[in-house]
Amino acid sequence: MMKIVVLILAISSFLFAKDENKIVVAGPIATVSHPFFKMIEDDVFKDLGKKIEFKLWNNPDELRALVLKKKVDFIALPTNVAANLYNKKVDIKLINVATWGILQLVSRDKDLKTIEDFKGKTIVVPFRADMPDIVLQALIKKAGLDIKKDFTLQYLATPVDAMQMLILRRADHALLAEPATSIALRKTGSFPIKLIAPDLYRSASLQDEWGRVFNTDAQIPQAGIAIVDMSKKDLIDRFLSEYEKALEWYKSNPSDASKLVIKTLPMLEENGLADSIPHVILKNISAENSKKDLEFFFEVLKENDAKLIGGKLPDSGFYLE
Repeated sequence: MMKIVVLILAISSFLFAKDENKIVVAGPIATVSHPFFKMIEDDVFKDLGKKIEFKLWNNPDELRALVLKKKVDFIALPTNVAANLYNKKVDIKLINVATWGILQLVSRDKDLKTIEDFKGKTIVVPFRADMPDIVLQALIKKAGLDIKKDFTLQYLATPVDAMQMLILRRADHALLAEPATSIALRKTGSFPIKLIAPDLYRSASLQDEWGRVFNTDAQIPQAGIAIVDMSKKDLIDRFLSEYEKALEWYKSNPSDASKLVIKTLPMLEENGLADSIPHVILKNISAENSKKDLEFFFEVLKENDAKLIGGKLPDSGFYLE
């Protein structure tokens, strides 16, 4: 009996062991993941005898499973989720921040440019109590307005639902993240601009509003990459260097980049994705050099909903030095 148990354990270990000739990365469909596909296409770790494999996570449960079961080496994720996991004693460290701006209010009214301009309006918002919603509410509060008295927030299950509400003219204002904003503009013919008035307009940029109402830089440290397998720490500098090259290529070649991305993520729309790239603030900044911005951001999130970051600011061990 003991021999059978030992044999089963040995077989399980073999079947579920990670392939050391691979570097496994994971991420959402969002922009932060897109440079990975250029890294894969260019086989950037060929000299090390390692291939890159990408795993898509679609929701927080899938993200958590990948991290807790250590099925990946590196993972792209929202910065607050990384802080939340770290504060819950998960062995994870943030190595960079790459996405500094993707949130936009989209409207049928071209004259709405600031948070205050939306007073009295109904805004469609995906994901109640998720980060975009919390950022919007924090901006409303900081602008001296009342979220319940001055606005009507209509919550929907997903960004796709919010985008469809706009496209079908069942909503006049919505909070979207790129590339959903650009895809919605494409689907309504609003981008590039038509000879007649467009159906939709880019209204308040939440990054610009963040800078204005909080009197700080017009950027939000929203998403980055964390290391999950600490045995790969010696690869971090090389990984970030290759990510930087891929990120710069992505920004400089929106048409080719969108074609490459949709090979893996066909649920995105090619032209809308290409349109979105110039409207996203992408910078590969190390976690350590992002610490000041992150702590300011986390403080704002904590004041509005501490659960978003696991109840407290992460300590210095969260930021890979």
